[in-house]
Amino acid sequence: MTTKSLGDPFSAGTDLRHGADCGCGDCARHGAPQAAPAMSRDEMLERAVESAVVRSVFGQSEIGRRSFMGMLGGGTVAAALASVFPLEAAKAAILDELGPPEKTDLNIGFVPITCATPIIMAQPMGFYERHGLNAKVIKTAGWAVARDKSLSGEYDASHMLTPMPLAMTLGAGSVAAPYIMPAVENINGQAIVLSNEHLDKRDPKQWKGFTFGVPFEYSMHNFLLRYYVAEHGLDPDVDIQIRVVPPPEMVANLRAGNLDGYLSPDPFNQRAVWEKIGFIHTLTKDIWEGHPCCAFAAPASFATELPNTYGALLKSIIDATQYASDPENRKEISEAIAPANYLNQPVPVIEQVLTGTYADGLGEVKRVPDRIDFDPFPWHSMGVWILTQMKRWGYIEGDVDYAGVAEQVYLAADAKKVMNELGYDAPDITYKSHTIMGKTFDPADPEGYVASFAIGKS
Repeated sequence: MTTKSLGDPFSAGTDLRHGADCGCGDCARHGAPQAAPAMSRDEMLERAVESAVVRSVFGQSEIGRRSFMGMLGGGTVAAALASVFPLEAAKAAILDELGPPEKTDLNIGFVPITCATPIIMAQPMGFYERHGLNAKVIKTAGWAVARDKSLSGEYDASHMLTPMPLAMTLGAGSVAAPYIMPAVENINGQAIVLSNEHLDKRDPKQWKGFTFGVPFEYSMHNFLLRYYVAEHGLDPDVDIQIRVVPPPEMVANLRAGNLDGYLSPDPFNQRAVWEKIGFIHTLTKDIWEGHPCCAFAAPASFATELPNTYGALLKSIIDATQYASDPENRKEISEAIAPANYLNQPVPVIEQVLTGTYADGLGEVKRVPDRIDFDPFPWHSMGVWILTQMKRWGYIEGDVDYAGVAEQVYLAADAKKVMNELGYDAPDITYKSHTIMGKTFDPADPEGYVASFAIGKS
């Protein structure tokens, strides 16, 4: 089901037959495909019920429906229909009495990093089964593969980087396809690692000519690295080279001298220390405390066509994420996700990441309990910040509906509903200011924020 087909059935100006790929003259004149208004799963289902009832009243005649709405007005028709049909009761029944999952056998992709902890641990620790699912988590080599397998339908849902569903919805780096991200998996959890050959180059101003690895262009890793070096006066497109390297290949490339450093997900930052070839220059939490990293994402059609399955999967992921947020559970989780079919890493390496007690490669043992943390709420303001960086560095061009896109993709209402149902606290707001390297980001003025930087492409 395309998002556009969920247009307002009481509007004479909406053609309910048309999907996002519609090539008719009317849609072409309006520049289809258009970004849909932000809708939560509940709003999508309510709109679907309204459309079904209205279409039935008009015998599926779209011309008749639009003509009638134009003559009497949608509000008048809605009121008249409500007087003879319990529309609100029907919508409430759909929302409150969703049955068992329509599809229980699911394929969920993941890239083997600790950011994927909730998605991975939910299989061996029984979170999917608890919510009626038989989910298979499938190890994936890198983010381009995860994206392509999701787009092709090989994966029902996937572990993704938080910028990816925004980029995929906009068609940046891939074909445009509406994606949703109802839950963040982890916050913090990354680091800048340098080769031991650069122990004397702790000042980023000394990094001119360095080659850094990031796991994907549309990643927090790329945008945080760019932000960090630019704040130290380096142009990331001129003064350093940034190369996309799949996370499992980071350590080998550092050892071979192909990389001077990388901004990577764990456990590969800690693995460089473990193998005595690199050191942790800084944790990304020290760049932006509480920044998002990875998430649970799926095509928008997954939520609309399989609403029960979507709800059960979201509950599984949020339940596992909240369990992982308790530091008391981190050692148990480390053992669960260490095996070869998951992270394929030594348990002590994973424990150092998840517990925050770790060797930094500079001779010290650090204790940072929130080196990685887990919070499922997808703040719309985080999505807006990511879009500002995509605009700043030329990944998207022209006018950007920052809030509209963020709200379409980051389904905060769904996350809040499920969190509350599971007994967890959730914010009552979806926007807040964020501080990155001492500079405050106001999500109400994204264009002003983009223009405030001395270094950038836009």
